[in-house]
Amino acid sequence: MNVLRGIFSIGLIIFNTLLACVPLYLMGLVRVFLRGRARQRMNRLMDGIIDYWVGCNRLLFRLLGITRVDVTIEGEEELARDRWYLVVCNHQSWADILILQTTLWGRIPPIKFFTKQQLIWIPLLGLAMWLLGFPYVRRMSRDQIAANPGLVELDRAATLAACEGFRDHPTTVLNFLEGTRFTPEKHATQDARFRHLLNPKLGGMSYVVNALSDRLQSVLDVTITYPGGTPTFWDLMQGRCREVGFLVQCRPLPESARAATDAETARNALAPWVEDMWREKDTRLDRDPARPAGARIVAS
Repeated sequence: MNVLRGIFSIGLIIFNTLLACVPLYLMGLVRVFLRGRARQRMNRLMDGIIDYWVGCNRLLFRLLGITRVDVTIEGEEELARDRWYLVVCNHQSWADILILQTTLWGRIPPIKFFTKQQLIWIPLLGLAMWLLGFPYVRRMSRDQIAANPGLVELDRAATLAACEGFRDHPTTVLNFLEGTRFTPEKHATQDARFRHLLNPKLGGMSYVVNALSDRLQSVLDVTITYPGGTPTFWDLMQGRCREVGFLVQCRPLPESARAATDAETARNALAPWVEDMWREKDTRLDRDPARPAGARIVAS
């Protein structure tokens, strides 16, 4: 039964993706000939495709009983669709992205996230994310950077170009600060400073903060937990992940980072703040973060 549900779920997502990509590709073709405000309006219409796609996936999750997400919002701020946000989150599985999108859908603007350059070759989605302005970045080792420092500049230019487009209308930028999914092997190899998290990387975040400091409302610090064990994407689609803990902490961006005039200054300002945030998140992961004292419980 679980296998059939998984096949049916993935089939519906593929069908939904096809329906979304047809108008998206056509709008992307028309956008080539537009300039100024007409181009900006087209960008907003194209972002509406994200809302359609995620909304359909959310409905699918509910109808098929894929999982139950216990959502908790900590802080007084009301989330809104007409503001800019930066979302940071721990990263354990490919399932994280679907959980983030479907849970935050309707509460904040469409989510766009840093994407590995190799993923542009994924059928349908790769080109769709490129048209929608998702920043494509390279996964580089220290040896590769040492041999060719210009690779870092290419990623910086790609991120800044994407952020320039994000300025036109309210957008949510997602950054997995760990840079990759958490595994015990990666944790051991990295000599991580935290028990349940990999060390945060601030390059992408510092570029976004520097480019959008005058737009960003706040940072949404999301902690995802899987009480039954971290699922694979296939596990999620089969309904084997019965429960997800989803904690949102609305954090004001440090004024020193907001006032930074370049990405390096922003990075230096963000480093101690992110370190404290990561230590708090690591401590929360030692217990159930879905029910912290004083938090606002919100229906999923």
